[in-house]
Amino acid sequence: MDEQRVSGGLWWRHGPPWWRRRDEAEFASRLPWLSTALITVFVLGGSRFAAGQQLERAPLDVFARVLLVVAAGLLLWRRRYPVVVVFGTAAATMLYLGAGYPYGPVFVTFALGCFSAIVAGHRKAAWTALGLLWTGHVLVAHWLYQWLPPSGDDAASWGSEGVVAAWGVAIVALAEVARTRREQWVRERVERAQAARRRADEERLRMARELHDVLAHSISVINVQAGVGLALLDSDPEQARTALTTIKAASKEALGEVRQVLDTLRTPGDAPRAPAPGLDRLPELVEQAASAGLTVRIEGEAPELAPGTDLAAFRIVQEALTNVVRHSGSRHARVHLAHDDGTTLRLRIDDDGPATGADAGGSGNGLAGMRERAAALGGTIEAGPRPDGGFRVLAVLPLTVKENR
Repeated sequence: MDEQRVSGGLWWRHGPPWWRRRDEAEFASRLPWLSTALITVFVLGGSRFAAGQQLERAPLDVFARVLLVVAAGLLLWRRRYPVVVVFGTAAATMLYLGAGYPYGPVFVTFALGCFSAIVAGHRKAAWTALGLLWTGHVLVAHWLYQWLPPSGDDAASWGSEGVVAAWGVAIVALAEVARTRREQWVRERVERAQAARRRADEERLRMARELHDVLAHSISVINVQAGVGLALLDSDPEQARTALTTIKAASKEALGEVRQVLDTLRTPGDAPRAPAPGLDRLPELVEQAASAGLTVRIEGEAPELAPGTDLAAFRIVQEALTNVVRHSGSRHARVHLAHDDGTTLRLRIDDDGPATGADAGGSGNGLAGMRERAAALGGTIEAGPRPDGGFRVLAVLPLTVKENR
C-alpha cells in the first residue's frame, strides 16, 4: 500500500504510517520527549488555572508541582515500562488528591499511562491500577477527608464517584479498542509480509523451472551434436559442419529464451517481449530432438489451451524428451495427446529404453519441475518404467484453470 492510500483514509484499516515504517522494538526504544514535554506544560498550566477556580482546595505549593511533574515525567517511559508507569502515575495522582490540591488535569497523566499499558497488552496491571486509584479516591472523599487537608472539607457526593467511575471505564474502553486495532494491524502486517515472501518464493521456483527446462533441453542437443562433430571432424567434415550448425541454432534459441526469463526478472510488471512457447511449437521440438538423434512421433492433436496450460504442457513434453536423450538408450519416442470430454488434457510420452543412467528413473530436478507445473494447474504427473520396458511420463492437466488473483 502506498502513502497516498494511507493518507487518504485507509490508515484505520492498515495502521498509522509510523507503525508501518519501523519495527515495534525500534519504536518502543525511542523516548517520546516532545509529547511528554507538551503534556507536562498542559498539566502544570491546567492545574494552576484550576487552583484559581477552586479556592476551597489547598493552594499549589512546591510539593504539588513536584507531584505534577513526576506524574507527567513518568510518561516518558510509557513505551518501555508501561506497568511501572501506570502504577507510578496512579500513586502520584493519589498523593496529589490526598493532599487536598485542586482537581484538574492531573488525571490526564494517569489516563495516558493506563491507555499505554492496555495497548501494550498489560490489561491486568492497568485494571488493577485503575481500581486502586478509584478505591483510594473513595476513601479520601468519604472517610479520610476528615484528617486530610484542606481543613473543613466536606464529604464528596456519591454522584461524583459515579462520574469518576464512568470516566475510568471510558478510558479503559477506548484503550481496549486501540489495543484490538493495533493487534489487528500487526497481524495484517505479518500476513502481508508472509504473502510477499510466498509470492517471491513461487516466482523464484517458476524462474528456476523455466531456466532448467530451457537449458537442459538445449544443452542436451548441444552435447550430442558436439560429440557427433568431434567424431566426424576428420572422416566427414560436411556432417561435422551440420552438427556445428545445429549447435549454433540450439545455443541461439537457448540464449533467446534465457534472455526472456531474465528480462522478466528485471521488469516483473512488463509483458514478455516474445510469446511463451506452447504445443503449437511441437514440430520445432521434434526437429530439435531429431538433431540430437531422437525420432519422435506425435499422435493426436491438442485443443485450444489457456496460455499457462499451453506453456506447462510444452515444457513437460520438452523435459520428457530431454530425459529420453540423456537417460535412455532408445532412439525413438512417442508423444500422445488426448483430451477427455473437453475438460482434461492427457499427455503421454513413451520410449522403449533401456535406461542408461543412474538417475534414469526420473528423480532429478526435471521431474520435480514437471510435477510443480502440473500441481500449479491442479493436474498430476505419473512417471516410471513400463512393464514391457522403456519409460513413460503421463501428465493429466485440466483444460479450465482458475487463475489466482
